[in-house]
Amino acid sequence: MTIAAGIDVGSSVVKTAIFRVEGGTETLLASRMDRIFRRNPVAVGEESYQAALQAAGLAAEEVDYVATTGEGEALEFRRGHFYTMTTHARGAIYLVPKAQAAVDVGALHARAIHMDAHAKVLQYRMTSQCASGSGQFLENIARYLGVTLDEVGPLSLEAESPEKISGICAVLAETDVINFVSRGIPAGNILRGIHESMAGRYVRLLKTAGAEGTVAITGGLSRDTGLVGALNRAATEQKLGLEIIAHPDAIMAGAFGAALWGAFRHEALQRKQSA
Repeated sequence: MTIAAGIDVGSSVVKTAIFRVEGGTETLLASRMDRIFRRNPVAVGEESYQAALQAAGLAAEEVDYVATTGEGEALEFRRGHFYTMTTHARGAIYLVPKAQAAVDVGALHARAIHMDAHAKVLQYRMTSQCASGSGQFLENIARYLGVTLDEVGPLSLEAESPEKISGICAVLAETDVINFVSRGIPAGNILRGIHESMAGRYVRLLKTAGAEGTVAITGGLSRDTGLVGALNRAATEQKLGLEIIAHPDAIMAGAFGAALWGAFRHEALQRKQSA
């Protein structure tokens, strides 16, 4: 039996998960999300881990392996660190076992990941940092429109006349939004236009990464129903044969993947030592 923890330190949220892995069975013992706001991410990571231990009823010495991902390398108590694309691939397969690809949409970046059934990354593609296709961009637009992030998805799904948004630069896209608002365009139409622009970019990333079959959306925007709808429409329009699935816990994929890869690494080290 192996107890492993995964800590995903993002730009705005820390996600922590603890698993028990025994005989091929993976059991989630605890998971939590903690917003960073303007606090020290390392301090938030430590607090999140301690709270997860308490929720799981564990002491720190009972955990065999602590793995980090994202910006978690600064956590001194970790035993290992994994690349984000690796942990999201593993977390995606845990959440959606038939997934052959993942699209991870975070606060600053989006990446398309093509993996095999064992979560080995075969190819990946990533947006540029300045592109208008990130969670932070969408959060800024929602704030400008005076709607909450929870309202973004439903408003977009209800809209029937999406407004075309500049898809390359966040500054130009935000300028488009300001012009639309001044013309009295409904927020839903603006948001649907933004979602369609983002979805078009993500689907192109998936295509160039060689994605096929089922795609799990992970990261902070996995809960945005408007974006998920736009992704499926874009995939259908381009006749790619992709099915985009958003699991309710998809925002935790990085932390889940880090914990599960950590358990795998610990067991491999144990076998090597006993050989």
